[in-house]
Amino acid sequence: MAATGFGASRQVGVGRQPGLLLALVLLISAAMIGRLGWLQLVHGTQHKAMADENRIRLIPRDPVRGRLLDRHGQVLATNRLTYSLYLQPRLVSERQWPALRDRLAQLLAVPASQLEQRRRLGKDSDDDFHIPLAGPLTPLQVLRFREQAASLPGAEVSIDVLRAYPNGRLAAHLIGYTSNITEEEYDKLREKGYRLRDRIGRAGLESVYESHLRGEWGGQQLEVNAAGRVQRVLGDKPARPGRDLRLTIDLNLQRAAERALDHVGKGAIVALDPQTGEILAMASRPGFDPNIFSDGPTTTQWNDLNRPEAPMLNRALQAYPPASTFKIVSTIAGLESGRFTPTSTLPTVGSFCYDGQCYGDHGAFGAIGFQKALAVSSNSFYYLMGLRVGPDQLFLASRRLGYGSRSGVELRDEESAGLLGDPAWKRKVIGEPWTSVDTITSSIGQGAVTVTPIQMARLYAAVANGGWLVTPHLVQRPLKRTWIGLKPETLRVLREGLRMVVTEGTATILNDTSLPPVAGKTGTGEDPPRPDHAWFGGYAPAGRPNLVIVAFGENSGGYGGTVAAPMVKTMMEAWFHRGSAAKPVEGAAPAAHTP
Repeated sequence: MAATGFGASRQVGVGRQPGLLLALVLLISAAMIGRLGWLQLVHGTQHKAMADENRIRLIPRDPVRGRLLDRHGQVLATNRLTYSLYLQPRLVSERQWPALRDRLAQLLAVPASQLEQRRRLGKDSDDDFHIPLAGPLTPLQVLRFREQAASLPGAEVSIDVLRAYPNGRLAAHLIGYTSNITEEEYDKLREKGYRLRDRIGRAGLESVYESHLRGEWGGQQLEVNAAGRVQRVLGDKPARPGRDLRLTIDLNLQRAAERALDHVGKGAIVALDPQTGEILAMASRPGFDPNIFSDGPTTTQWNDLNRPEAPMLNRALQAYPPASTFKIVSTIAGLESGRFTPTSTLPTVGSFCYDGQCYGDHGAFGAIGFQKALAVSSNSFYYLMGLRVGPDQLFLASRRLGYGSRSGVELRDEESAGLLGDPAWKRKVIGEPWTSVDTITSSIGQGAVTVTPIQMARLYAAVANGGWLVTPHLVQRPLKRTWIGLKPETLRVLREGLRMVVTEGTATILNDTSLPPVAGKTGTGEDPPRPDHAWFGGYAPAGRPNLVIVAFGENSGGYGGTVAAPMVKTMMEAWFHRGSAAKPVEGAAPAAHTP
C-alpha cells in the first residue's frame, strides 16, 4: 500500500507541471506586454524623442544683429567674426568630462571653474547640444586648440558674431553696447526665443531697439550615425538677420562735438534740427569704448568704467542748474503774463537789496529793457522782474517750455525729468514756506531748478522755430510738434535779445564773419565748493535757424562765454563750412508756423 500511495502522489505532481508552466509563461507574457504597453503607449512619444536626439543633431545659427547707421548711411555699429569654444555634451560622458575640462583649461589658459559653470548652465538650457564654454578666443588659443583637436573629442571651436563699433568712443552714450545675457535673464527671455549664447542691448539705442536689431535664430537639423558623423541634412532654417536702424545723427557733426568736449573733463553737447527735433549730435564726456563689452571688460577696464567721474553716464540727459540761460524763461514769464511789455525797462544796480538781503550783480547798466538785459546777463534786472511777476508765472512758463518733464527722446530710462522747485514742492519736500529769496534766485536759474542739456536744446528750438515744442529724437521718424502759443512780440524780443548776446554781450566770440549770424545765451552755474558749471545755448542762422546747439561744461570753471561758447563755435564751423549744399540762406524769414 505504501508503494501504491507514493506512485499516486507522483502522478499528481507530474500532472500539475503543465499548468504551472503555462501560468509562468502567461505571467511572463503579461509582464512583457504590460512593459511594452508602458513604453509604447504611455511613454512612446517621450522615447521616440529620445531616440531622435540620439540620431539627430541640431546646429543653431546665430542671427546677425542689425547695424546702426548715421543719417547719411555711415556705419556706427556693425558686427565682426570671432571664435568661441563649444562642447557637444552627447559625445562626452560624465566620466570623461573632468579630464576633458582640465585639458582644455590648461591648453587655453581658461579657469576650469568657468568651464564647469558654463557646462552646468548649458545643460539646463535649450542649447544643451552645443554648449558655449569660452570666448572670444585669441588667435593663439585657436591655434593651440586646432593642434590638439583630434585628442579633444566633444570639444570644438566655432565662428561667432560679435558687436563692433568702428568709431570707438564716438557716440558711445547714445549707441550703448551689448553683452551676454545672464542666467537670471535667460530664465525670463527663453520664451521670447533667446538662447544662452545670445547677447542683449544694455544701454542706449542698443537696448531701446533690441527687438528691432536682434533678428531670429535659425538652425540646421542633421542625421548622424553612432560615431557622431553626419549622414544627411534633414532640415535647414536660415537665421533671420536683425534690421538696420537709420539714425538722425550726422557723423561729421558728432566728431566735431567730441572734439569740442576735449577741452572739459566732464560735460555734454546736444545739437538738433529746430524744425523737426532730429538730434544731429549728442556727446558726453568722459566717455567709454563700447567695444570692450564685446570681448568682455578686463578688471582694469571695469574699474575704470566705475571711477567717480562716471564715464558711462550720459550727461546730455542729466539735470543741472541752468544758471543765466534760465533768463529766457523769465523773459517769457514777464512778457506772457502781461505785467511787462516789449518796451518795459527796469533799473539795474551792482548790489540789489530786498527784505534785508543783498544780491550781487556784475555791473550797473542803468535802466534797460529785456533785450539789453539778456545781452549783458543782468542779474538785478531779473531779480526785480521776478519779484513783480511772482513764482507762479515763472514756473508756469517753465512747464510750458518742457522743463520739469522728460523730453520724449528714445533713451527715456536714462533721462532725468529735472526739477522745478516751486512753492508747492518746497512745502512738501523742505517743509518751509516760499520766500522772496526763492523767487529772486529762481528768476536767474540758481534756485531749486535743474534742467538737462536736451531740455535746454528743446527750449532754444522753440524760440528758433517760432513757438513749436519739438520732440528730440535719434531715429528717423515723423513726429508731431506742439504749438505753445507764444505772442509774436515775445518771440521778437527773445530773438533780438539773443542776437545781441553775440553781437555786443557775453558771447562775442561767436560774432565771427566766417559764420552765419548766431543767437544764444551764456550761463555760469554756481556749485560750491566745486568749480562753476558753464553753459551756452544758441542757434544759427539767426534769420532762419537750421541748427540748435547746447554746450555744457560740468564743474569746468570759467564762464559760459569763455568755456561753453567756444565749444559751440567748433560745432558751427563744422556744420556751416562743410560745403555749399549745407550752407543756409542768409537773411531768410523764419519758417511758417505749421505743424
